[in-house]
Amino acid sequence: MSTRFELNSARREFVRIHTDIPVRYKFLSKDIDLGDDQICEGTTNCISGGGLLLQGRIPSLNWIPALLMSKIHLGLNILLPSGDEPIKALCACSWIEEIPEGSDRCTIGLRFDNIAKDKQDEILKYLIKAQMTK
Repeated sequence: MSTRFELNSARREFVRIHTDIPVRYKFLSKDIDLGDDQICEGTTNCISGGGLLLQGRIPSLNWIPALLMSKIHLGLNILLPSGDEPIKALCACSWIEEIPEGSDRCTIGLRFDNIAKDKQDEILKYLIKAQMTK
């Protein structure tokens, strides 16, 4: 049984699909010194026009409260299978699932805070195509 630490539970506005898409991300903050500008590698197996489910690592577990309070954001590069260029988005953390002991990877629910309208449309088109091919 997994535990989820959730800031808010907003209603979903967008359809989502389950797939494996590579995601590169880095943690960003104006208020907190996060040290080096490390780029992390992760995946999403659930994406929508409003956000995604990121499977990846958090360099410091001490960052979890700041992530949940939106003091730390994530800058993402998402490469859709149908895309030529990565989709860039700034995301806020909605929730974090319990991190298994001994693991450095966790599941983070992210919502898009800043994404270009045409890039969000690109995600929605990808979702529609993926639904039609099921």
